[in-house]
Amino acid sequence: MDFPSFLTSLATSFILFVILMFLFTWLSRKSGNAEVYYPNRILKGMNPVEGGYMTRNPFAWMREAISSSETDIINMSGVDTAVYFVFLATALGIFVFSGIVLLPVLLPVAATDHTIRTVNTTSKGTFNELDNLSMGQVGNSGARLWAFIVATYWVSIVSYLSLWRAYKHVAELRAKALMSPEVRADQFAILVRDIPPVSESQSRKEQIDSYFSAIYPETFYRSMVVTDNKKVNKIYEELEGYKKKLERAEAIYAESKNTKPDALKPSHKTGFLGIIGEKVDSIEFYNDKIKELIEKLEAEQKVTLKEKQQSSALVFFNSRVAAASASQNLHAPIVDTWTVIDAPEPRQLIWTNLSKKFYERIIRQYVVYAVVFLTIFFYIIPIGFISALTTLDNLVKLFPFLKPVVKLEVVKTVLEAYLPQLALILFLALLPKFLLFLSKAEGIPSESHVTRAASGKYFYFTVLNVFIGVTLGGTLFTSFKSIEHDPNSIFRVLAKSLPQNATFFLTFVALKFFVGYGLELSRIVPLIIFHLKKKYLCKTEAEIKEAWAPGDLGYATRFPNDMLIMTIVLCYSVIAPIIIPFGVVYFGLGWLLLRNQALKVYVPSFESYGRMWPHIYTRMIATLILYQVTMLGYFGVKKFKPTPVLFPLPIISLIFAFICQKKFRRFFTSPALEVVSHELKEVPNMEIVYRSFIPPCLSAGKPDEHQFEDALSHVSKTGSSSV
Repeated sequence: MDFPSFLTSLATSFILFVILMFLFTWLSRKSGNAEVYYPNRILKGMNPVEGGYMTRNPFAWMREAISSSETDIINMSGVDTAVYFVFLATALGIFVFSGIVLLPVLLPVAATDHTIRTVNTTSKGTFNELDNLSMGQVGNSGARLWAFIVATYWVSIVSYLSLWRAYKHVAELRAKALMSPEVRADQFAILVRDIPPVSESQSRKEQIDSYFSAIYPETFYRSMVVTDNKKVNKIYEELEGYKKKLERAEAIYAESKNTKPDALKPSHKTGFLGIIGEKVDSIEFYNDKIKELIEKLEAEQKVTLKEKQQSSALVFFNSRVAAASASQNLHAPIVDTWTVIDAPEPRQLIWTNLSKKFYERIIRQYVVYAVVFLTIFFYIIPIGFISALTTLDNLVKLFPFLKPVVKLEVVKTVLEAYLPQLALILFLALLPKFLLFLSKAEGIPSESHVTRAASGKYFYFTVLNVFIGVTLGGTLFTSFKSIEHDPNSIFRVLAKSLPQNATFFLTFVALKFFVGYGLELSRIVPLIIFHLKKKYLCKTEAEIKEAWAPGDLGYATRFPNDMLIMTIVLCYSVIAPIIIPFGVVYFGLGWLLLRNQALKVYVPSFESYGRMWPHIYTRMIATLILYQVTMLGYFGVKKFKPTPVLFPLPIISLIFAFICQKKFRRFFTSPALEVVSHELKEVPNMEIVYRSFIPPCLSAGKPDEHQFEDALSHVSKTGSSSV
């Protein structure tokens, strides 16, 4: 990439961001767009814009984001979102404090070294002039390399201090959330799996009740046996579908009656896609179907609760201390029976996974790991091919007929500025759903855990395929012939190309924060989709609300994407320090812009009280070690004799990770009894707590209490009001 292409990429990305920011200001002022720009506030019953829409200006959102506190974030979007901002602030702090030393020291050191420049005199305003500010331009020996050695240690020390402080802060956030005086249903329940086969003299309910009432005679409240809900859930979803269709048909009829009093009732054909079959009155048809399905649902509920009980259950206690204690205890001498964990929130439960057996879960986990490994391994081939193919020189070699087009200066500049980065971003967009599917297939019981698992898979995929794959792919493709004649030259080729690949990653990071964050702030795509749906598809209030439902921050992909940027910037921070300001802008702008989105737009779909943090921390340590190994390898290829002084760094990182894990991690897997022993502001209604866990397919139709007698326990209601 030449220098004009780099400037074109940077300038157009910045201009796009400014345009999108002003577009956001204009669009967010219109009250008809409030559902797109302020859905979180609307759902909480708050005024979308305090002071009125016309008080908005292009920088009002920045002022509000900066002035907001961590408590504001927790109140609006939960602890998990606050933890995400701790991550952003930690990454930002690492790059700011690293850059304070690296930029004023390393850039002059590299720029004033003439050892290599006297050999490669290609200075006609090309991007190679920017490459001259990298470590690649420093000779293979001499005192100048000591500056880069010290810089490597400085970045590592800054990272250790930042990560320690962040881990401690997140632990405090989690503790504060768990000791809250608010009554939260999940704090009074545990999830029990791998229950042994029931004896002939007992029912499953009696087996569970007698087991836990014997161990916890004073605090055991009730149990709920998990059932196979596939069939009943299918009927329930069909029933809900017909209810929505009925509501829509009635809305259409009411609307037509307003304009035409003698309008006919809506009708449709009962055959394939409503285009063939008997024509019927839609309202009557849907009413009949609903009555039929309600009867069918109630019958299936009774069968499910009595005959489809599984070897797992939710057990409730009238004290959250008792529930926390029970979730951490070993309940049987054989570890594959009566396995217990603290219960997730009711909305998080993946009911189909609760009944998976102990060894089945282990086998599924290893099979998924194997599939992920193969996916990463084989994906690196097309990723490397794309990184090589999307350089103009290689593109012309493979497709000579493009040569006349590529020679045009405007086309060449635009293609060099955007083609490789856009191709990579689009290619990566295909993967997240597949990884979420694989994570669910492991038998994980909760949505938050699935998100954490998918996030980890996606992180390792992006690091191995994007960071390493792009670097190796482009280099090996262009240097294949020289490597073929001299296989030993592969290390020299890679060492030479590592600083040069910083140019690709500079534009990649710039594209991500300017264009990516510009689209995030303006919400152009959700806005267009909402208004199209509202005008042409939505007929009821429920459909309109569904059309503007914002969803959550999307941690499964957002964390790994941010970690990829952190990996790129950290690994190149010493090799090409010019990349550090790009990392600072990415995480600084991300902290600011996403703070606005968390306060006003996104609505969390779960709350895990910061359980994501140990996984984020592990990825950050992995990134730090990758950076240290990269520097070791790079100094080694340069044949710098004092290189062994870097050997302690990866070992120190492993020791640091071990200490943090021993000191903090246990609290993130189990709630501390000291924390949950704090008093509640009111006596919990255990019946409400208990019923919040009943799945919708079993509670729909307002079934009588006797329907649950075969699966739900009524033992030990005495003392249920105590905490």
